[in-house]
Amino acid sequence: MSSILTCLSHVHGDIPLHQKLLFCLSKAICKGCQISENDDTSRSESSSRAVLVMMHSSSTYIASKVRLILSGVLEIKGNECLKRLLYLLDYGSSANNFGSANIPKTVVELVCLICYSGLPEYQKNVTRGDGIRTLVTSIRRCLSNEVCTSRRSFALHFYHNVFYERTCCWMTAEEWEGKDALLFYSLWGLAELVQHSSDIDHSHIKSNLIKTVQEVLDNVSAPGPRWLAANILSYFGVYGFPNKHDKGFGRALEDKEHTDLQLLFANGESVSVHKIILSVRCPSLLPPEQFPQSAETTDNFLVKDVPSKCCPMLQKEVRLSARVDQQALLKLLDYVYFGYVEAGEDLARKLKTLAKSCNMQPLFLMLCRKIPKWGTPIPSSDFTDALGPLGFQFADIILEAEETEKMPWACSFCSLLVPHMHAHKFILQSRCKYLQALFLSGMQESHSQSIKVPVSWEALIKLVRLIYSRKLPDPPFGCLWDNMDTKERLYELKPYVEVYWLAEFWILEDVQEACFTTIISCLDSDRQLALEVMKLAAGFSLWKLAEVAADYMAPIYHKLRDSGVLEQLDELLIELVRDASVRLSQGSGGFSG
Repeated sequence: MSSILTCLSHVHGDIPLHQKLLFCLSKAICKGCQISENDDTSRSESSSRAVLVMMHSSSTYIASKVRLILSGVLEIKGNECLKRLLYLLDYGSSANNFGSANIPKTVVELVCLICYSGLPEYQKNVTRGDGIRTLVTSIRRCLSNEVCTSRRSFALHFYHNVFYERTCCWMTAEEWEGKDALLFYSLWGLAELVQHSSDIDHSHIKSNLIKTVQEVLDNVSAPGPRWLAANILSYFGVYGFPNKHDKGFGRALEDKEHTDLQLLFANGESVSVHKIILSVRCPSLLPPEQFPQSAETTDNFLVKDVPSKCCPMLQKEVRLSARVDQQALLKLLDYVYFGYVEAGEDLARKLKTLAKSCNMQPLFLMLCRKIPKWGTPIPSSDFTDALGPLGFQFADIILEAEETEKMPWACSFCSLLVPHMHAHKFILQSRCKYLQALFLSGMQESHSQSIKVPVSWEALIKLVRLIYSRKLPDPPFGCLWDNMDTKERLYELKPYVEVYWLAEFWILEDVQEACFTTIISCLDSDRQLALEVMKLAAGFSLWKLAEVAADYMAPIYHKLRDSGVLEQLDELLIELVRDASVRLSQGSGGFSG
């Protein structure tokens, strides 16, 4: 924004401040559209981005005023600037010129192109100028190239700004626009171009375009790029966030055996669903429940009575009004279970009405094909809310942890005195192959109201939350971790070792990998943990982890031996540390430093 402030300082007179700002922005965009090698890229980026944000302002006055002024500025040489801009983008996206040195300049060019696409008089020229193909190529290079340039690396006002640096134990969530500025603006530009183009304009690259955008949804986690990718797909009849890594609960929609609610249409047909899924994803479809809403009212229930007391109170069927469109509702359920839905134009209009009445704002936004406001969160596949009062009324299984030590315990939902969690068979078996096999086996355990999980309470919490959210909870970090002694750190680390062990038997490969990564990061920060981790690993027969711990102990093997610390270990573990020390001395292993 410094370029804007500099411009403002040269504008005098009684012109209102907002008019001065608009004048400076319009001059900045002209400069952005005529980029030369001698331009200050940082200043051009800040001013051009300011224009872009104001053009997409929620204030109709601001947006229309900026577009009007920009149209006037570009009236004489607008098409000439656009032609050159498209050439520069095409040249920059080529294999020989794509790299970190050119990315900041390309970002400014992309911002200018997006500004152009917001002006009706230039939209046809933008789409006909092969801009779509250029942007698709740029996105593909971002996905396959290891070069990743964040806006902070070249935007002037971020330099030496401690507000944007991580300090102490404070960690911000991933920025909405992500870490790759070029990818973000390429997607934004493509979204604008697709919006203003016809099928003819992108028919020759349609399959490549869709494939590229799908790769963004599969491989990028930042909300901004994912939203823009979803917006682009909406113009091809796909609404939502299809992801090859997360199929949602799609298969369960076809499995009527484990459903607990039927939605009856006026024509007599029905669809079977799961109340726990609707309670988190689309509560508007659930009937008013007679079960007490307050968790405290259930405290006097005995554990063995919970299922029998809950089930009679829950309705099994819901009759829908004749005004509810059957096709639209079935598509809505597809979105609830799969995370996305495919629909033609006519059906999409009906679905939009239903999504609005059910207060499903993300789906409604995509059906309206609107680029979301900055900061709009991605619809989450996190079901941890179901572990609280919201989901207790639908819980049908209790997971009991091992009692490692006497600890005061009280449950908000029942009178069971051992550490436990109320969970849902449907969610557990959908995300864990071992539990799926157990519940469907017909053995005694499959009919039990509780399962004993051979881990501590702390490990059980992390395991269940991981299953429900698909994300392993992080250990303490920053000053919280730094101010702990080794004993406290071991207490925090031990549950990850337990979950790592259990994940092998429960066939949770991704969980194993996540736990292993977390354990290694803790060992990196405190090598003194290695001895205790080795003992834990040996107790669980986790020999891969024991060998890693030995590698961390290798640099101080002689010190540990002379001090007698190694006497805590049995001979097999001592041999592991000795071997790691030998490998380190020979330069072929160990973690030095």
